[in-house]
Amino acid sequence: MDNTKPLIELELDDDGRIRRTGNVWTASIHIITVVVGAGVLSLAWVMAQLGWLAGIASIITFSAVSIFTYNLVADCYRYPDPVTGKRNYTYMQAVKAYLGGTMHVFCGLVQYTKLAGITVGYTITSSTSLVAIRKAICIHKTGDAASCKFLNNPFMIGFGILQLFLSQIPNFHELTWLSTAACITSFGYVFIGSGLCLLVVLSGKGAATSITGTKLPAEDKLLRVFTGLGNIALACTYATVIYDIMDTLKSHPSENKQMKRANVLGVTAMAILFLLCSGLGYAAFGDNTPGNILTGFTEPFWLVALGNGFIVIHMIGAYQVMGQPFFRIVEIGANIAWPNSDFINKEYPFIVGGLMVRFNLFRLVWRTIFVILATILAMVMPFFSEVLSLLGAIGFGPLVVFIPIQMHIAQKSIRKLSLRWCGLQFLSCLSFIVSLGAVVGSVHGIIQDFHKSDLFMYKQ
Repeated sequence: MDNTKPLIELELDDDGRIRRTGNVWTASIHIITVVVGAGVLSLAWVMAQLGWLAGIASIITFSAVSIFTYNLVADCYRYPDPVTGKRNYTYMQAVKAYLGGTMHVFCGLVQYTKLAGITVGYTITSSTSLVAIRKAICIHKTGDAASCKFLNNPFMIGFGILQLFLSQIPNFHELTWLSTAACITSFGYVFIGSGLCLLVVLSGKGAATSITGTKLPAEDKLLRVFTGLGNIALACTYATVIYDIMDTLKSHPSENKQMKRANVLGVTAMAILFLLCSGLGYAAFGDNTPGNILTGFTEPFWLVALGNGFIVIHMIGAYQVMGQPFFRIVEIGANIAWPNSDFINKEYPFIVGGLMVRFNLFRLVWRTIFVILATILAMVMPFFSEVLSLLGAIGFGPLVVFIPIQMHIAQKSIRKLSLRWCGLQFLSCLSFIVSLGAVVGSVHGIIQDFHKSDLFMYKQ
C-alpha cells in the first residue's frame, strides 16, 4: 500500500486531475495554431487600406497589446493567488471569480455571440474558397475570366448541409483526426498564399504600393481603416481558448510564468507571419488586393485549388470547434430550465455501423435550426473582409483588453485614480474606440455591399 501512494501522487495534480505535462513550447504551438486561420488571408487587404506605415505599426501594436493583456489573463488562471490558488478552467469562470456575476454574464454574452458569429464567417469563407476553386478550373479550361463567375449560394448550402450532420455529434472533441487535419491545412493555405504572392513580387509583376495605402475620399478611407483594424483584431484573438491552453501546462514552474513566455513566443511568431503574409499580398496586388489573397490567383490552378481546398478542410473542423461550445451552453441551460422534459434530456441509443450512437430530439431540432440560420445569414451577407472585421470588433475590445484589465485591477487591488489605474483604463478606452470604429466601418461596408449586389445573388 505504501509503495503505490507515491505513484498515485505523481499521476495526479493538485486538483485531482491527471497530471498535466504541457510546457512553454507546446503552449506556443497551440497559440500559433489558433491564430493561424482564414483571417490571416485578409491581412493583405488590410495593409492595402492602411498602407505600409500604419499597416506595419498596427500589427506590431496589436501584437504588443495582446502580449500585455494575455499576460494579465495568465495571472488570473488561479484564484486568489496566481501561483497557489484554485484553478479557473474557463475564461468565464475566472471572470466570475474576480469580477462577480454581472461581468460573468457580460463575458458570456460577448464570448458566445462571437462563437455563434464565427460560424457565419466560416460559412462565407468556405464558399469563397469553393468558388475560387471552381473559378480557377474554369479559367484554366476556357481562358475567359469574364464568363467564369459563380453564385456563392450553392456552395454555402452544401457546406451547411455537411455541418447539419457534423453538428449532431455530441462530443466532437473526440474526432481528433479532423482537428489535426484542420491544424495542418491552416498552415498549408497560408504558406501557399504567401508563396504565390512572393513569386509575383520576384517576377517583377507586383503592383504599385504606397505608404498611406489606397487613395479614397476621407470618409471612406476612415471607414476602411477601422474595418482593417477589426480584421487585425480578429486575427490576434485567442482569448476564448487561453485557459484551455493553460490547463495543459505542468504545475512547475507555475502556469502563469510558463504562459507568459508562451504568449511572447507565440504572439511574436504570429506577428512575423502576419507581416509576411500582409506585406507580400499588398506588394503583389497593390490597391486591388482582394479580401482573401488566394482568390486573386487562378494559376497555377492546381496549387490555387489545393490552397483553397485546405481552407475548406480547415473551415469544416473549425466550424465545429467554435460551434460546439455554443451548442453545449444552450443545451446546459435548457437542461437546467426543464430538467424533467424528455424532449430535452432523453437519449435514444441506436447502432450505426457497429457503433453505439445516442440520439436526442432537442439536440437534433436546436442544432439544425442554428445551422440553417447561420447559413441563411451567410447567404444574406457573403462579404468576407467586412464580416471578419465585425467579428473581430465584437471580441477584441471586451475579451482581449477590457476584461483582462478589470481582472488585473481587482486581483492587485489597484487604487482607483492612481497613475497605474488611469493608464490601464486609458488602454481600455482606446480599445473601446477601436472596436466601436471597427463595428461602424464593417457595418457600413456590409451595407454598401448590399447595395452593389442582389440579395442571395452574390457572384464571385
